[in-house]
Amino acid sequence: MRRSRTALLAAAVTVAAGVAGFVTATSPMAQAATTSRIPAHVFAPYFEAYNGDSLAGLSSQSGNKFLTLAFVQTPSPGSCTVYFNGDTSMPISSGTFGSDITAIRAAGGDVIPSFGGYAADNGGTEIADSCTSVDSIAAQFEKVITTYDVTRIDLDIEDNSLTNTAGIDRRNKAIKKVEDWAAANGRPVQFTYTLPTTTAGLAESGLAVLRNAVSNGARIDIVNMMTFDYYDGATHNMATDTQTSANGLVNQLKALYPSKTTAQLWAMVGIIEMIGVDDFGPAETFTIANAQTVTNWAKTQGIAALSFWALQRDNGGCPGGAAADNCSGVAQSTWQFSKIMQSFTSGSTSTTPPTTTPTTAPTTKPTTTPTTKPPTTPPTTAPGTTTWAPYTAYSAGQVVTYGGKRYQCRQSHTSLPGWEPPTTPALWLPL
Repeated sequence: MRRSRTALLAAAVTVAAGVAGFVTATSPMAQAATTSRIPAHVFAPYFEAYNGDSLAGLSSQSGNKFLTLAFVQTPSPGSCTVYFNGDTSMPISSGTFGSDITAIRAAGGDVIPSFGGYAADNGGTEIADSCTSVDSIAAQFEKVITTYDVTRIDLDIEDNSLTNTAGIDRRNKAIKKVEDWAAANGRPVQFTYTLPTTTAGLAESGLAVLRNAVSNGARIDIVNMMTFDYYDGATHNMATDTQTSANGLVNQLKALYPSKTTAQLWAMVGIIEMIGVDDFGPAETFTIANAQTVTNWAKTQGIAALSFWALQRDNGGCPGGAAADNCSGVAQSTWQFSKIMQSFTSGSTSTTPPTTTPTTAPTTKPTTTPTTKPPTTPPTTAPGTTTWAPYTAYSAGQVVTYGGKRYQCRQSHTSLPGWEPPTTPALWLPL
């Protein structure tokens, strides 16, 4: 997916709001998940992590429980260390989006970090293009997995990364190493590729990425097709083109994975739309009606993933305009595409809550601001035992009761709905 040059420059000097997180000892990522945090069929639109918006705040406002985080990359070609947006002030640590991920999980959702993206793929800062050590690439994947305890990693490969054969091979070798490491440690980890497409399926360059994965023994769980930016000069019905493109992909996957059934091949398909006007222009406009058609088709077809670029564009702030990072270019209500496509998510997900006891006193409080109107009465801060309630300021050491049980606050915070003591052991210690 693309980012404007303005956004790229802003990312270099802006630290995203909401990046303050819990200290590592009390992070929700303190214990590894033992089953996937992602449902079998998930709608997870992209969150532009580079423009200062609150991850947890927009998740709550839009109703999107699952989000794809764009993007993770190195700060410069030749580097083997990744950051969000290649911004060295946004390292892979619980201090970057940690509290936001905690809030999202408390609400029953999760995140999918995405490596690469157009800017990184074009500029040589995609990790496997930038770093020539397979072990170092694998270590960066593992760092993201263990820091945030995620169970799915996306790899957005386009532009120059599609023709960098050395980078393609390094990336797939690193995937294989991480999958072996995860299996040895009882960690569920999925890798997905996000690739450009034509209206008839993947182009040869995208297929080459998958062929190399097969030859390296790297398991690719989902192939996400970017069903937009065709740049073919034709007029498109974007919903119809999504379906023909996906049919083409399934036929291509049959050749790569001959032992899989047709249903299993469809379960490897992911679709990513660009809502409203895409980078090409009005001839490639994904409409509200298209969203309903694609969502209904995706449910019936049994694909694995549905997404769009991007959450911050899901509003009608620039009807009749060109592609932009902050609006769709079509007339719509705020979050209208999200509300339609959220119904795709289905299937069980199991999240393993942290049980690791903090070894140091927490020092950082969550910064997520409630997105619904708080009560008119001031927060309760009185010491001693009180009944837990949302929108209440609690201090470290304070004791509350909830459901007939007592809990001690592990770190100061303002409570939110979904942060009840039994579901947030990173915040509350049972007594």
